[in-house]
Amino acid sequence: MHASAIYRRWPSRMELIEEATFPGLSPLSVRPTGDLRRDLRRFVRAYVAAFGGPAARAAAAGPFAHSQTSHTPRPPEMLLRMSARPQFQDILRAAPTGTVDPAVDPDVVVDMLLGAVLTRTLLSTVTARNRPVERTVDMILRMLRPLDGPV
Repeated sequence: MHASAIYRRWPSRMELIEEATFPGLSPLSVRPTGDLRRDLRRFVRAYVAAFGGPAARAAAAGPFAHSQTSHTPRPPEMLLRMSARPQFQDILRAAPTGTVDPAVDPDVVVDMLLGAVLTRTLLSTVTARNRPVERTVDMILRMLRPLDGPV
């Protein structure tokens, strides 16, 4: 196959690498059930699976570094195609009334979640952690809980 045929589909090498490494992040297709803890647990596990695979671990540094140094902003539709944010927002909308503080910015929570998952999957852990997915879910639930809600 000639390079021009490849670049008709993928405008840059980074987009080709992202598509090959994270093909639409299909493992993150988590349908909300309305059980916030269960849905978050499934979501975190899907995120860990998407970023924890050998291809993702090997290739993730390139797209991350490129996104930080690129002078050309990516179109929003490209970012949303690669993002799990819409699924996370669906989970929050399906949560029982009163369990999610409406003042909490879901994008900030996803950023924190992504940071935790990337640290867990891409960096060597110094200490063994017991039940890392469950602990991450507990922290996300704490961030989402209304300040006057149940502990």
